[in-house]
Amino acid sequence: MPAEAKVPASTARPATQPATSPLTERQEARRRRILHASAQLASRGGFDAVQMREVAESSQVALGTLYRYFPSKVHLLVATMQDQLEHMHGTLRKKPPAGETAAERVAETLMRAFRALQREPHLADAMVRALTFADRSVSPEVDQVSRQTTAIILDAMGQDDPTADQLSAVRVIEHTWHSALITWLSGRASIAQVKIDIETVCRLIDLTSRSGER
Repeated sequence: MPAEAKVPASTARPATQPATSPLTERQEARRRRILHASAQLASRGGFDAVQMREVAESSQVALGTLYRYFPSKVHLLVATMQDQLEHMHGTLRKKPPAGETAAERVAETLMRAFRALQREPHLADAMVRALTFADRSVSPEVDQVSRQTTAIILDAMGQDDPTADQLSAVRVIEHTWHSALITWLSGRASIAQVKIDIETVCRLIDLTSRSGER
């Protein structure tokens, strides 16, 4: 992806601490509307199309309320990515990968997730840009994306209690998948090359599994 300028200060508000108490049913419904509006706007025009005022209007919440949920559009779009991954995870659970080895299942799973993002290139670009822009104030949302991706990979592995080596392999796989998204979105890699890279890095899973058996 080409280098981007920093997000202008006008697009962000001071970060707030994430709420520690669970959302009420009404608050959760409001949050769902906000995330849906964010995804729709991003699908139509990418990162620049997601304007906080338009998100507020589309989701029928006050602008001040929107900023209480998400202090900036970077916070919002990273949370949108977590929401999209959660939806993908549910879809993948309904139709698990069929590979014989853990490496094959993870590669199949990540390519299915990749192709889902491929169908919405503007949305994918917006979410990946937000991850690229994210600073420490967005750490809770970025951590949620990472945890969701890890859960998807561990499910595909069929692993409930991974070893330290396996978790390390999962982190490398996550980094490669994210990098593959960036290079594909910037036109520097084909889908065929992405598939090769994903399949290659997923072989780490079998290596760490054999290491744990010794």
